[in-house]
Amino acid sequence: MPDAWMADLIRWLAELFGTELFTVKCLLTLLVLCMLCGMVGALVVGNRMAFFSDAMAHCAFAGVALGYLSVLGFQGDRGTAAWLVPLVMVAFGVCVGMAMVYVRDRTGLAHDTVIGVFFALALGFGAMLVRLVQQVSNVNLETFLFGNLYLIPESDLVLLCGAFALVVGVFLWRYNQFMFASFNPSLARTRRMNVMVNNYLFIILLALVVNLSLKAVGALLINALLVVPAAAAANVSRNLRQMFWLTVAFSLCSGAIGYWMSTQMSLNVGTMKNVTFGPSGVIVVASVGLFFGSMIVVAVWNRFAPIFGGKQFHRPMHNPNDPCGFDHPFGQCP
Repeated sequence: MPDAWMADLIRWLAELFGTELFTVKCLLTLLVLCMLCGMVGALVVGNRMAFFSDAMAHCAFAGVALGYLSVLGFQGDRGTAAWLVPLVMVAFGVCVGMAMVYVRDRTGLAHDTVIGVFFALALGFGAMLVRLVQQVSNVNLETFLFGNLYLIPESDLVLLCGAFALVVGVFLWRYNQFMFASFNPSLARTRRMNVMVNNYLFIILLALVVNLSLKAVGALLINALLVVPAAAAANVSRNLRQMFWLTVAFSLCSGAIGYWMSTQMSLNVGTMKNVTFGPSGVIVVASVGLFFGSMIVVAVWNRFAPIFGGKQFHRPMHNPNDPCGFDHPFGQCP
């Protein structure tokens, strides 16, 4: 039923704007995806979890293979795969993410060392399953490496919208605690915040976003959308509230610019004429362009700001005048 509603919405929007159905579906997917990655990406960079989210993205590739094997085990059809594969993917990603945190806390090893171990485990496990899936199914798992906005089914768009609603709800509830725990876990505990619960809850949200975004962006590129817009926002932000909203804005700008460029740019390669670029790759390149652009803006501003009495840019830090300890992006205090 939600798939039918989404199809009707896409059809209505296509008739309203006089455009193709697949174009409307791509733009809707891109809008939801960029807002999701922007919201979660601000915390990924704030928590210094860029390598962690990259590991989860590669673990998702193994989750895809495991999901399709689960469908074959249940002898399911395409309808079964529409809900079972994302469920297995998210569950596998959550388990891997929690295991990384658990092993790090238990062993005392460096965070990057533990992530490297699970990174190798996930890739090795995925490589084991790829050939097995290819032997029993015609599913091409390599399409999940780079993704394809044009092949998103309505069911995946519905799941992305559900994930967006969930992330917004959780952030309204606990965003300040997430950021407080990343800045000073000891101080967060003195304020009776359950740092461990917040860490695991954020891992669940991150696994949800990463796994549900694979078909659109791919396992190799999703981490770029999580990290690069947030890094660009950190360059030009004066506090954490600005960083949050600028991350969302930069993510949306990257998506819009990248998609437009992918539809307008083409190359002539040998005998092939008008060869177009994949939208996912162009979006990521556009986000990197915004990052370097933010560096140039900051450098120029910091060079001339003292002359005109302006304030220089610095990395967003803890706000001592905020009774919560942080500039909450939604104006609330826990």
